[in-house]
Amino acid sequence: MSQPIIDVRGVSKRYRLGAIGATSLREEFQRAVQRFRGASARDEKDFWALRDVSFTVERGEVVGIIGRNGAGKSTLLKILSRITEPTTGMAQLRGRVASLLEVGTGFHPELTGRENIYLNGAILGMTRAEITGKLDEIVAFAEVEQFLDTPVKRYSSGMYVRLAFAVAAHLEPEILVVDEVLAVGDAAFQKKCLGKLRDVTSHGRTVLFVSHDMSAISALTQRCILLDKGQVSYAGPTSETVNRYFQIAAQQPAVYRAAADKTGPHIDQVEVRTSERAGIQAAGSRMDVVVTIKHAEPIAGACLSFQIINQTLQPATHVWIFDSNTAFAREPGATTLTCTFPKVRLNVGRYHLRLYLSEPRGGRMLDAPDGVCGFEVVRLGETTQWGWRPELCVYHEDCSWHVHAEQTPHPSSQ
Repeated sequence: MSQPIIDVRGVSKRYRLGAIGATSLREEFQRAVQRFRGASARDEKDFWALRDVSFTVERGEVVGIIGRNGAGKSTLLKILSRITEPTTGMAQLRGRVASLLEVGTGFHPELTGRENIYLNGAILGMTRAEITGKLDEIVAFAEVEQFLDTPVKRYSSGMYVRLAFAVAAHLEPEILVVDEVLAVGDAAFQKKCLGKLRDVTSHGRTVLFVSHDMSAISALTQRCILLDKGQVSYAGPTSETVNRYFQIAAQQPAVYRAAADKTGPHIDQVEVRTSERAGIQAAGSRMDVVVTIKHAEPIAGACLSFQIINQTLQPATHVWIFDSNTAFAREPGATTLTCTFPKVRLNVGRYHLRLYLSEPRGGRMLDAPDGVCGFEVVRLGETTQWGWRPELCVYHEDCSWHVHAEQTPHPSSQ
């Protein structure tokens, strides 16, 4: 029986809160004394990003890693990519690994785009001739022909991520690890990347794919691992794992908050204010979606929209607001926008939001959180003969019935 290409056993990762950066000799001495005494104060500063995570991936599998923000997904991928070491446990990978975790990972800023392509290929163990054979394809995909001999430190974030993805996807690693970095690109580039990922997976390479975009997860993966609070909550077929992901989301308050260190114009907070207790919305009642955008500089022609996605990953509705119609985000700072649904007509079931913050058509996609603010629609005080079933429809239209009966003469009366 062949060995799995990825074998993770009992991996845990602990961070010491407040311990990042330079510390004084006195602070180090105090910590040493605490450790010697076994002081309980030590544990109060410990944060376990992962706890006893175990799983295997077979050669040629395409596996999704999903979970809410802070579940430990990115930490796990950094361990698999050898960027950080686990506190306990081991992760063994039997093959060449290319990782696309965050913009700039694996690139030397002083080197040109061309030089970084050759550097990354060499790290993967490819010969110069092999890399040269792929060069034109990489450059064409990344659309950086004009800047190929420019140091990448002068690249925009979009150029950076286009080239990084092109290198990772075209240099034929045996294992490809992809995180949410694709959200940096615009919508057209994201579509192009997903197409390339489908091509990669069809050639039998192993892919680990982290995304909040459940439609992309469902399209690309056969199996998923669900992380919750640093632990494996479930691992199994993608459809069942995604369903459990939404179940967890529905148990939480319908609020999304961006990471505290997130920079650039972005969606900072989203709250679905449901009619009942947190995360429960009565059909026919009012629901508000409140979105706060942070923008240290004005956004030229801002566009904000969101879709409400049902549990079969079908967009139920799509609403938007454009700066050209209602001015917003024209001054530096923060902007809060509220979208009100007077009477929610969604069918019963679980839902989540997929949001987009962008410049006008053809401009940058600034932020696109997905799988956030899970909530559940219920019918209160209403029954039908067959019950309310999520799979019957997406939403209910207001309608009325009129019955007109025509009497047919009885034969005996003629």
